[in-house]
This record gives sequence, structure tokens and C-alpha cells, in this order.
Amino acid sequence: MNENIKWFAGAVAVVGLSIGAVIYFSMRDEAAPPPAPTVAAKPPPMPEPEEPAIKHPVAEPERQQPLPSLNESDVPMQQALADLVGKESVERLFKPDELVRHLVVSIDNLPEQKVAERIRPLKRVPGKFEVGGTEDMPVLNPANYERYDSLVQLLRSTDTHRLVATYSHYYPLFQDAYESLGHPPQYFNDRVVEVIDHLLATPDVPDPIPLAQPNVLYEFADPKLESLTAGQKALIRMGSGNAAVVKEKLRELRTELLSQPRK
Repeated sequence: MNENIKWFAGAVAVVGLSIGAVIYFSMRDEAAPPPAPTVAAKPPPMPEPEEPAIKHPVAEPERQQPLPSLNESDVPMQQALADLVGKESVERLFKPDELVRHLVVSIDNLPEQKVAERIRPLKRVPGKFEVGGTEDMPVLNPANYERYDSLVQLLRSTDTHRLVATYSHYYPLFQDAYESLGHPPQYFNDRVVEVIDHLLATPDVPDPIPLAQPNVLYEFADPKLESLTAGQKALIRMGSGNAAVVKEKLRELRTELLSQPRK
């Protein structure tokens, strides 16, 4: 089972409206001239390409120095995260390479069925996946939840306002990485809010949680749970207590993102 959690988390771009103009021609108030040859009507002009509206703009702060390029952003982003949660936590939790790109791709993929291992920004949760119950009726062992405790407590203690301020400072890099995925023109922060809403819709599942093993890997025995997305299943796997903490932080994050002043 996928054992990583993703705690960033947002909305789809709104399509704008394009209106074409109609041109009228008037005749002079005189005797009608001889009939002119029939000319095919000129087709109306094609509408301009629609530009998606931005629902949740990020207010960019004033900067003393220009941002690094996306390709040179790893060291500055690691330092920014270290200032936010501590150097030891960054080294323990985060993969050092292509941090912004991997954050963006992982966030974008959380509402999908899988998040590829190679693009996950977080290292694997320590410890071994534990199965409880019996051989005929396996369940998710609650001992697994403790493996997420340190990460969840770090998330709980992180100042949401400072987190959003760091995100806003580096936002152009996140937008560049999002556009490089090949999407139609969209605004990454809208996607962040959409993913947050998606994660908050994750059902609360009480213990015990039955498992099945159709092949090598275990999965949820309940088809409805197994059909959930990668992000939602990650929340369930960490246990209802940890999931509640993550959801509360996501609500704080959403509120902070939407309260930014608009320019």
C-alpha cells in the first residue's frame, strides 16, 4: 500500500465568456442603384481564445532580491523549509532534489489513483507496514498509525501563517512548475484549493479496517474505500486520529489561502 502522506494540499479554473460583435450596414436614402453582383457574406470573426479566470489569486510580496530560476530553486527552498520547520526535520522528511517540481506534481496527482514513487517529495514513512487480525480476516494494524505521529505532530506545530507566507514568496516557481506539466493555462493555487477540498471530503473510517490481499500487496477489502484516490487513502491509512489533525490543518491552510489580500 502507498504509505506516504501529502499535507499540502485546492480549485479548477473558471472559463471566461467571449462575445462576438454584429456589424450593420445602412442604405443611403436615395433611389436604388442598379443591382450589384451578389457577394458571399463574410463569415463572422472567430472568437478570441478563452482565458480561464483566477479564483484564488496569491498576493505576491515585495522582494528584496529576485527569485532563483526553477532549476536552481532546491537550495533556497530547502533553506526556507528549514526556517519553517527546522533543518533536522527537512533532512529527515524531504527528498532534496527537484523539490518544487515534485511538490507540484504530487499535489496535482493526489486526486488520482496513484502518485508515482519517483516524484514524491517526502521520504518513506519509517517502519514496516503491519497487518493485524487473522489470516482469513486481515485488518489494518493500528500500530501503523504511530509511524505517522512525528510527521503529523510537526504539521500540527507548523505556523500556518508562516507556511502560507513562504508559499506566497516562492509562488511564481510553483506556477512555473505547474505550467510545465502541460496543462492548459491554469492557476496552481486554484488547484491547491481544489485538492484541499478533495482531501477534506475523505470519509472518517473507524477501526478495524478490513484488508484483502488479491495479489502481493494488501488493499482495502471495502471496494468503496479501495476506489478512493491516493490522497484520500493515505489519510485513512494514518488512522482517524492523525487524519483529524491533518484535516484541521488543511482547513486552517484553506482559510489562510483565501484570506490573502487581492491586488
